[in-house]
Amino acid sequence: MVQASELRDEYPRPQFVREKWLNLNGEWEFAFDDANAGEREGWHEGDQEFPARIAVPFCYQSELSGIADTAFHDTVWYRRSFVLPVDYTGKRIVLHFGAVDYDCRVWVNGKFVLAHEGGHTPFKADITEALRDGENIIVVKAVDYSKDVTLPRGKQFWEEKSAGIFYTRTTGIWQTVWLEPVAEAHIGRIRLTPDIDHNQLKLQAFVAGLQPGAEVSMRATVSFDGEVISEDTFRVMRDAETRIISLHDFNDHGLGRWWTPEKPNLYDLRLTLLVNGAEVDRVDSYFGMRKISIEGGVVLLNNRPYEMRLVLDQGYFPQGLLTAPSDDALKRDVELTKEMGFNGARKHQKIEDPRYLYWADRLGLLVWGEMANAYHFSEPYVGRVTREWIEAVERDYNHPCLVAWVPINESWGVVNILVDEQQRQHALAMYHMTKSLDPTRPVISNDGWELVKTDLVTIHDYEWRREVLADRYSSIDNALAARPGNRWILVPGFPYEGQPLLVTEFGGISFQKGDWEGWGYSGAKDEADFEERLRNVVEPIREAPLVQGFCYTQLTDVEQEINGLLTYDRQPKLPLEQIRRIVAGR
Repeated sequence: MVQASELRDEYPRPQFVREKWLNLNGEWEFAFDDANAGEREGWHEGDQEFPARIAVPFCYQSELSGIADTAFHDTVWYRRSFVLPVDYTGKRIVLHFGAVDYDCRVWVNGKFVLAHEGGHTPFKADITEALRDGENIIVVKAVDYSKDVTLPRGKQFWEEKSAGIFYTRTTGIWQTVWLEPVAEAHIGRIRLTPDIDHNQLKLQAFVAGLQPGAEVSMRATVSFDGEVISEDTFRVMRDAETRIISLHDFNDHGLGRWWTPEKPNLYDLRLTLLVNGAEVDRVDSYFGMRKISIEGGVVLLNNRPYEMRLVLDQGYFPQGLLTAPSDDALKRDVELTKEMGFNGARKHQKIEDPRYLYWADRLGLLVWGEMANAYHFSEPYVGRVTREWIEAVERDYNHPCLVAWVPINESWGVVNILVDEQQRQHALAMYHMTKSLDPTRPVISNDGWELVKTDLVTIHDYEWRREVLADRYSSIDNALAARPGNRWILVPGFPYEGQPLLVTEFGGISFQKGDWEGWGYSGAKDEADFEERLRNVVEPIREAPLVQGFCYTQLTDVEQEINGLLTYDRQPKLPLEQIRRIVAGR
């Protein structure tokens, strides 16, 4: 069993930090409920001890959970006690979950406090009224649907043993659980929109618990490298306030403070809420001044053409599956990606842990945010994926590293989009809804092929012959006519409109030293063959003037899939500098 002291103890919401919080990771009581009898038998009341022990936040299928059982157990229960610190007295107590897969119900001291559907997004509840003096008991019921192929599940396989491009499932809690004390009036969330063209930040602050008659104000302090750049105090008259903060220090002539992967400059932001002149809440955040745009068919970062060199990153770990074993492991994935010459990552079929995005912000790495899709279409799926995607966009909107949204990948969940009007309308709806939530980033309606309305034309192409790739991407007509995987690039009725073209999956070369058996798109027999094959797919894509960016498959091996540049335990298959010369051309 992993000890609590070994579990991730970093603040789990790094763009919205309060000083006081109580980490509930560590040992919880645990039980399978294959008969789904727990509620009927009163398990939620908290009086019954569960027979097993699990290390939260690791799912029971993982080694780090202490259980490592990959069989189907769709209903699981958790139980643990806690005692509030003395200095939490008089505060509202909020219980947070980073992510629980898939349906979740929570009780505190036998009182129902919340329900949430969706396996990848955070949720919370004010549990103050359910608390008592001394020991308190939390009980969590999580229900997964292992065989349901209309569930937004990403790469989690619907059979017991992983195979091909599908991996071991995650059921139940898989991100940090924590408590946080807040005042009656407190900052609920913020939305930060940089505007480099006017040297301004748009701040939207959402305040909860406003009381009639109270005089409420907020102080916003912006600093850079310890120097205060701007400070403004304004009245809070309603639960949503907007302010424009001017950054008069801004300068892009050699001393600029724009955010890029090469120079990931970040501003610190402190928000202080005052009621009748007294401080009641304080939140620390940060932001980057950066702009991603498309002008005249060219992808621009901060108003300048920018080539995206991405790597496909599944975000799986040998012992933790979807959950990284440590914050250092998340940081190291960002470092390795950059060391190999990539300036970005496409997080594939996973809404990644915010701690990864934090390190991408800090260290400088572009990230494409992608929904975990279902595999087949249904009307219930439409509701599920829509609700969860809205939560994902809201959660990650403030991260400067995030530069594109991918609500659908390779027609997953819309397998008949080419001929089914209902599925085409769903893809269109996801595109337009994402744009309505965030007009500042490009949206790809169906990454890989069978695109409808889209800001970028993105192609998945696992061709391995150098001369074929060079010819295919020598002109837009050749690229759109090629149909790799025997798929239309654009759905008929949605003509090419001059969008930038990127090859967002390619390569996928299988290679593993020694005796091996695994899955990939093409195979190398030894290290020299692997290097040659890597050059033969990367160089014609990188050198094609038509292609404005690419995403190589993939960062690491995952379970039986052995087409990573790194092994599953993050060991390079070629020297990192050698990979860098191929990827970046230098």
